[in-house]
Amino acid sequence: MTTTPNRGSNALAAFFAGTLALALASCTSNEFSMSRGSLHGIVADPYAMPGSAESEMQRFEATLAEFAAPGSGPEPRQQFADAFRRVRIDYVREVRDDQLVDAAIRGVRSLNAPPHSMASTQLVETALDSMLTSLDPHSAYLTPDELREVRASNAGEFGGLGIEVAMEDDAIKVVSPIEDTPASRSGLKAGDLITHLDQQSVHGFSLVQAVAKMRGRPGSDVKLTVKRPGVDRAFDVTVTRAIIRVQSVRARAEGNVGYIRVTSFTEKVETDVAKEIARLEASIGPDLKGYVLDLRNNPGGLLDQAVALSDIFLDEGAIVSIRGRRDSRAHEARSGDAAHALPIVVLVNRGSASASEIVAAALQDHGRAQIMGVRTFGKGTVQTIMSLPRGGGLRMTTQLYYSPAGRAIQGQGIDPDIAVGTDDGAEARREADLPGAIAALPQPVRPAARRPQTALREADCPVAGTDDRPLGCALLLLRSGSTATFLASLGKPETAPRP
Repeated sequence: MTTTPNRGSNALAAFFAGTLALALASCTSNEFSMSRGSLHGIVADPYAMPGSAESEMQRFEATLAEFAAPGSGPEPRQQFADAFRRVRIDYVREVRDDQLVDAAIRGVRSLNAPPHSMASTQLVETALDSMLTSLDPHSAYLTPDELREVRASNAGEFGGLGIEVAMEDDAIKVVSPIEDTPASRSGLKAGDLITHLDQQSVHGFSLVQAVAKMRGRPGSDVKLTVKRPGVDRAFDVTVTRAIIRVQSVRARAEGNVGYIRVTSFTEKVETDVAKEIARLEASIGPDLKGYVLDLRNNPGGLLDQAVALSDIFLDEGAIVSIRGRRDSRAHEARSGDAAHALPIVVLVNRGSASASEIVAAALQDHGRAQIMGVRTFGKGTVQTIMSLPRGGGLRMTTQLYYSPAGRAIQGQGIDPDIAVGTDDGAEARREADLPGAIAALPQPVRPAARRPQTALREADCPVAGTDDRPLGCALLLLRSGSTATFLASLGKPETAPRP
């Protein structure tokens, strides 16, 4: 999840094809710059480096001098030092200085450049990319162009194909296509592995290189070679690049139920959902039975919007607690439930991540909604976008978040109250399966947070829309008035709480 101001292989940074993205499942926090603090009235710089860190900086500078072309100025070195200070202090877990510098030096040496042959700017960018991606699957160095793209994607408009991707086993894994984009219209699916771009193998590509290769002029084509689980042979898909304008919120009346789909947490989600609730109330009238909030394949986005969306449906209580090395804070609901206590069903799947999981967990812990679908992705980390003084920036994991009941979401995900899974039970990789994924510190969970779970097959559900059986079950549940009546209508008994 990404916050706002109040590259490497195996990296699941939140990159959409065509841009650095919202996040998989990614909560992003607001940008901030280096700050100064005080202790007992004495102003201290928290980013000042002790002698041991300075020694590690000198070790990196020696490597930089070995490969930098003559005439390199001090700016690149200072760029690295600024980033190094940030990581030392603000990363969610303490990492030894020598480990950070080792990762940076590995990046420089991976270029296999002759001595004194490369621009120091390129060397430092490679070093920073290597250092950041060594931390976890979601941290990354952002060039100035990439930083601009992140800001554009958070605003809901950017260029590309419209997919969120990760690197996995030397291929580009499709995490989630964005609705109504070239990628989704071409038939790409979550779990697809892209092995070639325009017949060029992506073996050895970093995530940033892969994304850059998929970017291009709107209207131009890119040929993707795709391996799909369960399909014997790879096949080609040609996708036409376009400017991606994300319409994050869609809504419609499903008879006497309001259906609200949130595809990603961009800047206007709270406002748009509130407008749609008012419109649905007016159009359906007094027969309104409740709402389906569809967060399937929603990879996340802005933290403040996840909090704000939860607050729309909660009248009081905690929404999420966020804990980092330097600070911890909790977000509380304000008085007022825009849905007027009408029942809610939240649809989730393994593509629901980060900000989506904050909303699902908050509504579940407060008993405000029934969660339906399959276990979510399990990304419970917050990435903060930090601008560097000399251009570019960092997208760095700075905090972990926990549900109102204290449940750790990172690596765990949210279990539905009513599981509606595919008949074959196929599983896809989740956050905990990613190389370098952070393990959350377990927190005590109140007994009330452990909910009963009922398991259904998709085939048990009636069809809604275009063969959308989970939605059919969600609508039936709201119209039934109770879980018992709903299950009885399907010929299913209620199950006991899980141990």
